[in-house]
Amino acid sequence: MSKKIVVLTGSARKGGNSNRMAQAFAEAAAARGHEVKVIDTTKLKLNFCHGCETCYKTGKPCSFDDDFNTIADDILLADGLVFAAPLYWYSVPSQIKAVVDKCYSFMIGGKTEQFYHKDCALITCCEEEDVTALDGIRKPFERTAALNQWTVVGEVLVPGVYAVGDVDKTDGIARAAALADKF
Repeated sequence: MSKKIVVLTGSARKGGNSNRMAQAFAEAAAARGHEVKVIDTTKLKLNFCHGCETCYKTGKPCSFDDDFNTIADDILLADGLVFAAPLYWYSVPSQIKAVVDKCYSFMIGGKTEQFYHKDCALITCCEEEDVTALDGIRKPFERTAALNQWTVVGEVLVPGVYAVGDVDKTDGIARAAALADKF
């Protein structure tokens, strides 16, 4: 069955390792008949969530008009979400974090039935050799999935990569592409 999958990327580095894995996933998922939209969050103008709880009061997901309002429907209507980002200071990059935080608007706006019950996956990498360094992304991702009643279909965690192309020396690209089979 064909699904709508949104891939949110969070690496500002052109051709970076997490972006290369996200692209491999997107191409494999499209080849399997899924409708895939890659959203590069580093190209968006995003503000932080103000916690004002006026979501959808203006007819838009966020009352503070920024690019989240242009991607909110893509996220809301997706059957699957893939988060692809490198580790930044032992956490998720701020661009993706801003998107995740603004998804709060779906709860305030009464959109939980559309936002809940999605398949999701994580693609991430880091310079350190110890895979547990990625816990700063993996654990919040898993908790967010549990909160939103998403099904985690897989995680591709690739330690020991930094320079552009380092991921090619690992099985990360192949694992990211294989992740498409789980959607």
